[in-house]
Amino acid sequence: MLRSVSSILRSQSERRVFPNNKSYILLARRKFSKMVKYLNQSEAINVDKDLFEKYRFSVDQLMELAGQSCAVAIAKAYPLLEDSSKILVCCGPGNNGGDGLVCARHLKHFGYSPEIYYPRRPNNVLYERLLHQCIENKIPVLENKCIEQATDDTVLRSYTIVIDALFGFSFKPPVRESFTRIVDMLKTTTVPICSIDIPSGWDVENGPPEEGGIKPQMLISLTAPKMCASKFEGRFHYLGGRFVPKKLELQYHLNLPKYADTDLIIQLK
Repeated sequence: MLRSVSSILRSQSERRVFPNNKSYILLARRKFSKMVKYLNQSEAINVDKDLFEKYRFSVDQLMELAGQSCAVAIAKAYPLLEDSSKILVCCGPGNNGGDGLVCARHLKHFGYSPEIYYPRRPNNVLYERLLHQCIENKIPVLENKCIEQATDDTVLRSYTIVIDALFGFSFKPPVRESFTRIVDMLKTTTVPICSIDIPSGWDVENGPPEEGGIKPQMLISLTAPKMCASKFEGRFHYLGGRFVPKKLELQYHLNLPKYADTDLIIQLK
């Protein structure tokens, strides 16, 4: 199995000042999670809109930055071992799925063995290009029937981690038919799940549905955490968003933590 990192932050600056003080480091993480602003749905939409329109980021530019951040965070939390590199990346039809495709490609470059489950591929040049890049990097794409015809989560148990990149903060229930089987499997599987930005099926503000939802072991918030992240009870919570302009951070009072050195991510929990 992939082994989880220790509870000590890897920041060099923290190691210099507090070389063995684990309690301080844990306190620092809790402090980060309280300091950072958690966005509601309209704020998350407006931040993205400003990044596109006011700061002139392109969609594929932000996807590349987000997906790379996710791959780095996963590699930090689940370091690569020789015989346990197999990862399933479940991608949805929107931007969250695009982040997943980019993440899969970077994980491949890091030495992992990702495979992609992409049940509903949009007729869009951007996503077609991202998928093509994965295929050209020899990343297998599962046939839909592998999941749709499965009676339990046996197919998931062949992976050491499953990346949930199905739905983002624009998700509105109910879950579409083409995704019901994989979401049901993710709800019950014992395989560690890493959700990108929002655990799929969660309300962006209120968190998991009353009848139970996906319970990821890891959450990677992008740009800034969304309000539902306050309901996250898993082991690892990372933030990836070192591309946020300072002017935008101040405008929305994001209170983002300071990233260490050249790191693209920071661990909040």
